[in-house]
Amino acid sequence: MMTREERLKASIAGMETDRVPYSLWYHLPKVDQDPLALAQEQIDLAELYGLDFIKMMPFGNYGAQDYGLSVDFFCTETQPAFERRFGIWDPTDWGNIEPLPACYGTYGKQVQLAQYTQRLTKGKNIPFIQTIFSPFTTAKKLAGPRIFQDMLTHPHLLHSALQAITETTINFVKANIDAGVSGFFFATQCASSDYLTPEQHEVFCEPYDLQVIASYQECTWLNILHLHGEHTYFEHVANTYPCNVINWHDRWTAPTMAEARGLTNKCLAGGINEKWLETAHRHEVEGHIRESLTAGGVRGRILAPGCCIELGTPRENILEVKHVIESMFLTKSSDRAK
Repeated sequence: MMTREERLKASIAGMETDRVPYSLWYHLPKVDQDPLALAQEQIDLAELYGLDFIKMMPFGNYGAQDYGLSVDFFCTETQPAFERRFGIWDPTDWGNIEPLPACYGTYGKQVQLAQYTQRLTKGKNIPFIQTIFSPFTTAKKLAGPRIFQDMLTHPHLLHSALQAITETTINFVKANIDAGVSGFFFATQCASSDYLTPEQHEVFCEPYDLQVIASYQECTWLNILHLHGEHTYFEHVANTYPCNVINWHDRWTAPTMAEARGLTNKCLAGGINEKWLETAHRHEVEGHIRESLTAGGVRGRILAPGCCIELGTPRENILEVKHVIESMFLTKSSDRAK
């Protein structure tokens, strides 16, 4: 039987594995303001569900809070942190954005999360990756919808802020590498025609995104690119950004897993509809997984949700995912042994 790391590295390389590697993730708002509690909770869940890696789950607005985003924290199991007041009130506010050290404020707490995760996973052989956002995504979280107007009227100020956020993100990346992460989950929420034209994406996203990715691509081995939302520039980004795994909402937006096979040769992570899993009947889970693995194949695959699964998803459904994967591949292994 392969170790988690062996299984993942083989999948990334497009080689045969003992079973398809898988993971899933969701926000944990009850504990995500306490780095030690969050680290322990994610490790416990990884062991319970048999996950092949941990995607660390700092709250979604962590990258913007230190720049002035006001956030409501509910600290319950069902209410994730949410923006209370955006941090850019006037275009000139972009000029106040400066690079921050990784140990500063909320960023520092997420470095602690990585440090605690590294300490608590010693001897467990569970790879873990840190969640980071594209600089433009962080800026959008900070400013809200007004960023698109400021992009047109004050592009020089926005570019200055994006470079500062890029430097902050790189500082954060380096601190996480020192903490022992196996890689990064780089999420971009605006590589989509719903937000930007291809030309705008090329100008306001790509130069900064590629700087961030360059800061870790040779240092870590499990680097996932997450394309969030619909109408994404999947083919262009998947083949331009040097990450070795691509994740997107393949069960409810283009391309399908089968279509993606013709667009990129990178490892594909997806197949679980994160929205569907919340309301699905447990007995439907096996068909859902088999359908995905048939459509996209098993080699060069990681079974995963297209994004965070819903907070109301029954634990029984998640355990069923584990059971189905283990039973599918245990049967195949037994057949080969005969």
